[in-house]
Amino acid sequence: MVHIRIGIHTSRAGSLEKAALRAHELRANTFQIFSASPRQWRANPLDPDDVRRFQEARRRFDLKPLAIHVNYLINLASLDPVIRHNSIRAFRGELERAAKIGAEYLVTHPGNYKLWTAEEGIAAFVLGLNEAAQGLDLAGLTVLIENTVGAGAQLGGKFSELRAMRDLLVQLNDVPIGYCLDTCHLFASGFDISSALGLTKTLQEADSTLGLEHVHVIHANDSKGALGSRLDRHANIGHGQIGEEGFGRILKHPKLRHKPFILETPVDEEGDDHRNLEALRRLAASHRGKRSKLDSVVPQPFPEVPS
Repeated sequence: MVHIRIGIHTSRAGSLEKAALRAHELRANTFQIFSASPRQWRANPLDPDDVRRFQEARRRFDLKPLAIHVNYLINLASLDPVIRHNSIRAFRGELERAAKIGAEYLVTHPGNYKLWTAEEGIAAFVLGLNEAAQGLDLAGLTVLIENTVGAGAQLGGKFSELRAMRDLLVQLNDVPIGYCLDTCHLFASGFDISSALGLTKTLQEADSTLGLEHVHVIHANDSKGALGSRLDRHANIGHGQIGEEGFGRILKHPKLRHKPFILETPVDEEGDDHRNLEALRRLAASHRGKRSKLDSVVPQPFPEVPS
């Protein structure tokens, strides 16, 4: 039987330890946090005792893997001198804190190349991340580039852009680089993961372009926006355009069921976090062992998808 990892982003307000305890309280077995305020450039130093208690709580409750999401202000794709300087410095801090905390993954959006070209934005992102990582000991940490809805000058709405970033980064440094795929972002950028055929086609393209072995985390979020709307608005599981049936297929897919699913869903009413986790657990359990006609071909090697 597959031991699926299902978790949620928890608040570290008060202490890191509280974030781990909250994840356990919600019956999560994986989770995501911010390592500092997500909307400030400067971060307070970590408390070593808090880090130790946090790590003990993770071991005690089998909370793994841990993903840390970077500050929302960071934009490594920008060529604006001030934004770029602040972003590289802040990203270095994210790397340092993630390593000290003992996180397995650091998730980052690729950024926005406004006023420039996508190619220049990709180069800026790669060079910025490479500069931020120079000289750091990051043993055990993998940086995950997250897909986006691809709105405006936003990088990451296309698998080819994500692939280009990873290909360049692995040539420049030894920092392990992978991907985080967000279900809302996939749907809003035009991948119809709500249907059986659409999910199969999406995973074929992801495997041929990215390599699914490099996708280490799934952000599980329903989508308020329509297919291809480029609207980055997360919805509670089953209350958006992907729906419960769509998430049932995603959770039980043989190419995905070994990957951790981490919720970033809104908490509009008290208990929404608990209800979303329960929804994922229920859908994973109710679909376990059930197969559709399309599933019979999925375990085979995926064919190449023409570019």
